[in-house]
Amino acid sequence: MNAQQIYGRQGQEWWRGAVIYQIYPRSFMDSNGDGIGDLCGVIDKLDYIASLNVDAIWLSPFFTSPMKDFGYDVADYRGVDPMFGTLEDLDRLVEAAHARGLKVTIDQVLSHTSDQHAWFSESRASRDNPKADWYVWAEAKADGSPPTNWQSVFGGSAWQWDTRRCQYYLHNFLASQPDLNFHHPEVVEAILDEVRFWLDRGVDGFRLDAINFCTHGELKDNPPRHEAVESFLGTRPDNPYGFQQHLHDKTQPENLIFLERLRALFDEYPGTTSVGEVGDDDSLNVMAAYTQGGNRLHMAYSFDLLGERHDPEFLHRTMTAMEARIGDGWPCWALGNHDVPRLATRWHAEGDAARLRLYLAFLLTQRGSVCLYQGEELGLPEAELTLEQLVDPAGITFWPAYKGRDGCRTPQPWCADTPHGDFSRSAPWLPVPDEHLALAMDRQDDDPDSLLNAYRAFLAFRREHMTLVKGDVHYHPLRDEVLCLERRHPGRAPNERLLVALNFSAEPRTLTAPREASPLDNAPALVNGIWSDGKVHLPPCGVAIARCPVGEEVTWDV
Repeated sequence: MNAQQIYGRQGQEWWRGAVIYQIYPRSFMDSNGDGIGDLCGVIDKLDYIASLNVDAIWLSPFFTSPMKDFGYDVADYRGVDPMFGTLEDLDRLVEAAHARGLKVTIDQVLSHTSDQHAWFSESRASRDNPKADWYVWAEAKADGSPPTNWQSVFGGSAWQWDTRRCQYYLHNFLASQPDLNFHHPEVVEAILDEVRFWLDRGVDGFRLDAINFCTHGELKDNPPRHEAVESFLGTRPDNPYGFQQHLHDKTQPENLIFLERLRALFDEYPGTTSVGEVGDDDSLNVMAAYTQGGNRLHMAYSFDLLGERHDPEFLHRTMTAMEARIGDGWPCWALGNHDVPRLATRWHAEGDAARLRLYLAFLLTQRGSVCLYQGEELGLPEAELTLEQLVDPAGITFWPAYKGRDGCRTPQPWCADTPHGDFSRSAPWLPVPDEHLALAMDRQDDDPDSLLNAYRAFLAFRREHMTLVKGDVHYHPLRDEVLCLERRHPGRAPNERLLVALNFSAEPRTLTAPREASPLDNAPALVNGIWSDGKVHLPPCGVAIARCPVGEEVTWDV
């Protein structure tokens, strides 16, 4: 077998500029009719995924779990929960994906486990057992209150009293998700062994959940904020988590030491990769620190583009700030995932075909890798659910100000005229909204003008232009709601310099452009800007891409 067969078209660094399709297994496809998606269902839909022209899949957790946080509370790092299938099913999925040229990355939660994990059962049994210090335990204050004022992302104190040890344990998320103590060498070795298990099994990489939460600092109170802020993972201003500056409970310098150990492990398996999720108030700097130097994470992404802000000024500021900081690091960008409201709703584009196409062009022309969440290619809006239909603990806790994450986790609609969108033969774990059925895959599959086929076409186009996949980026000043950038690939021929103009306005725009700019012959239909006589003409929400000789001065004046 040659190197291309093993690593893919881009060699060992296939991940650099890759497009990764996120699958939330519970909601993707149910193969056995129990109302819950599973690994065999993913296998059944691999041809569809390959048809999107993506490079890899990311599987949200499928591990053995009590499902208090729907798999992000792991009870056995090496087991597949029976609701999703078996280890053999996972092996078949990896083999079938590889046969279609798709890499397989899996979600891994390293900072905490379930309280039903065997490690925690032993740790909480006494203060002197072999795993007594594998989790973060601390004494109560003299008055019995928690050791610090740290808050849980899901509301309330991040400390839970345990009557067995008469101590508090730390949980940054649910009380049933105790935090591991990464200051303990044995914990680090054990976690690395769990990662090695899956690398030996043939997976191509890991998406690392809440990776900046692995180490905690001194047990000191976090200082207050002057003003509560909306943060990440749905922590809104009405959640006390946003009332603090998180100086001691996460993103500690010692975490970098662990990331270097983790990267050394990945380097033992050429062609594997890692992408870390960074939830931090200074997320761009953390993304840079976690990916620079080639000895930490391969990629990192944050929630900067997963909030409600999407005006061109904000996007320009975010992207230029990232470029100024990241150096030789590598970002991964996403506009949606399983933790935030659907893109079409969050960025006010429900039923707005032109704006949804603009957003996909914006995402896919930036420097970095990309994560696409299942259903984005269909333009699904956020599902409106009643309190009685919710299962997400965060939504139930903060209802009605915050409705949780269930609205973006409803099942993928495959067929408009089949019960439950052909996701399952029985009632699914979350309902399939009627408005999603109208956007079902079968309604869009054969429609050349559909959003689904716009994604397919643009992803195929991007693959053919290595400058868009791996090239450098330079941002020009924002011009009347038009975001202008150029991409260059230093290792390519001189004509590998691409100009991109993205019109975020609802009005047409005309900008001065280099006279030698020439449109690309194979550009898909959504690239609808016109280059002529030193001008680029953009329709409302229009997209323009052209090739320009190196050395030609670029002017984007309105």
